Amino acid sequence: MDQAPALKQTPLHALHLSLGARMVPFAGYDMPVQFPLGVMKEHLHTRAAAGLFDVSHMGQVVVRAESGSYADAALALEKLVPVDILGLKTGRQRYGFFTAENGGILDDLMITNRGDHLLVVVNAACKDQDVAHMRTNLAGCGVTLLDDRALLALQGPQAETVLASLWAGASGMKFMDVHDAAILGVDCIVSRSGYSGEDGFEISVPAVKAEELAKALLAHPDCEAIGLGARDSLRLEAGLCLYGNDIDTTTSPIEAALDWAIQKVRRPGGERAGGYPGATRIEDDLAQGPIRRRVGLKPEGKAPVRAHAVLYAEGSPESPIGEVTSGTFGPTVEGPVAMGYVPAPFAEPGTRVFAEVRGKYLPLTVTTLPFITTTYKR
Repeated sequence: MDQAPALKQTPLHALHLSLGARMVPFAGYDMPVQFPLGVMKEHLHTRAAAGLFDVSHMGQVVVRAESGSYADAALALEKLVPVDILGLKTGRQRYGFFTAENGGILDDLMITNRGDHLLVVVNAACKDQDVAHMRTNLAGCGVTLLDDRALLALQGPQAETVLASLWAGASGMKFMDVHDAAILGVDCIVSRSGYSGEDGFEISVPAVKAEELAKALLAHPDCEAIGLGARDSLRLEAGLCLYGNDIDTTTSPIEAALDWAIQKVRRPGGERAGGYPGATRIEDDLAQGPIRRRVGLKPEGKAPVRAHAVLYAEGSPESPIGEVTSGTFGPTVEGPVAMGYVPAPFAEPGTRVFAEVRGKYLPLTVTTLPFITTTYKR
């Protein structure tokens, strides 16, 4: 009988165990789902102060043109994403996604202009296929997975204070800035971004120094270790997608309400429009509107409505119209929150729909996203 492959470990695995984390399999890694504080308190602590997340399972990938030109690397990558990478200024990053020939999403990612090369951060579950995808399709570019680096996310209103206690440059950064930083004498790459809806930073650090850096950040009285459980409820309150749940190869970026991430220069009529996989479908969705749309869903009452719950129109329990893709209890909003897809006519905020939960039809109201007010430092 075949054995399941052993779970990979991040450079912070021993630290998680020493802190009393409850570990679970996630994207092929043994990851902390919660610490002794518990998911609810971890979530609220991140919203009130600062939380430290291990996101070392994600892929950090360098894309470098053989010519040494950033423009050559950017134009090569633009053949795989409907995003303006050529126009990205040095030291800035941008959200994007690899698209499939059918206009669906292969993965979502962060792309940084590092001056003479690109740094692309991809999801853990898609890491190997993303690297293969780039190596196959980026002619004239080298693609290197940085498997000797860890990645830490420091999130929350006190994140700047916590990081500035180790590196003074933190306070000068704005949302989506990326800087080189010497922290504890170690060369790091710091971005001001994150996945919580709060101000925050992500710190790329050599793997051998990751535990030392994590301990130094956790030594600050405002900083606590946070697991995957709170990471999920934080991102859902912030209206952010989880690849494989809210977006996948069946969803176009426009259906997923990610049209804001496609800059004017890459849209029809723009000087570098098209030229990426699935452009016909995506441009049609932009021009005519998609058939369905990702929306926020606010269940009535206190019971969460989980992923895969089927959605129905009011008074029509025999005809499903959509599905919940993510759902949980939102500690900040003190009630259940969810996201899902509904036909475009049902996407108007205030529309009432119903979810089937254990044979009952629970009412939900379509709402705008996010469920919280974000606190990015613009």
